[in-house]
Amino acid sequence: MNYWPLLGVAAVVAGFAARLNPMLVVVAAGFVSGFAAGLPLADQLALLGKSFVATRAPLLIVLTLPVVGLLEHAGLREHAQRWIAGLYYMSLSLLLICYMALRQILGALGLTSIGGHAQTVRPLIAPMAEAAARKTAPGLDELQRERVRALAAATDNVGLFFGEDIFIAFGAVLLIQTFYTANGIHLEPLSIALWAIPTAIAAFVIHALRIVVFQYGLKRSAEPRA
Repeated sequence: MNYWPLLGVAAVVAGFAARLNPMLVVVAAGFVSGFAAGLPLADQLALLGKSFVATRAPLLIVLTLPVVGLLEHAGLREHAQRWIAGLYYMSLSLLLICYMALRQILGALGLTSIGGHAQTVRPLIAPMAEAAARKTAPGLDELQRERVRALAAATDNVGLFFGEDIFIAFGAVLLIQTFYTANGIHLEPLSIALWAIPTAIAAFVIHALRIVVFQYGLKRSAEPRA
């Protein structure tokens, strides 16, 4: 077995560690693996073009950006913050845990496009999380605000990543099946998806605890010191 094509993985790690442009890093890593595997440049360019055409559908998210920008210009973030501030029972942990549950359930049903950083987290969830955090720590400083935003984004990631693995038609599930089949192990997609449920539950519980601990830390920081 030729392990030289795995140099592309090292190129990705080195590029991300150097904080280079992710798109350039991934494309460069592809060429590194291609040359290491002995593929001619023409074949690599053809494969790159074919992959781009096959996965162009995810780029449709770009069409939502002007709509999100228009809504933000009309005060979407401010309205979301005022709405959360008016709900006396809504805390940061309750908001993010409920959103993570919704994201995970929708991901398990294959509805991965409902939600996301650009169309949901930035214009809605992050401002709502800030408003909820101010109930716990009224004097929220800039560093704490950034951490609240990061936690909101991480919550979306956890909900989607572990939820979509439960959907039997998800690409990763089919990739796992193909890998095992190539090695003489036959697994049904449904079986793989069902075994992803315990992992999704564990991820949900662990991240929910992280959210609660984060809120407790905000509460402690807001308490007057003796």
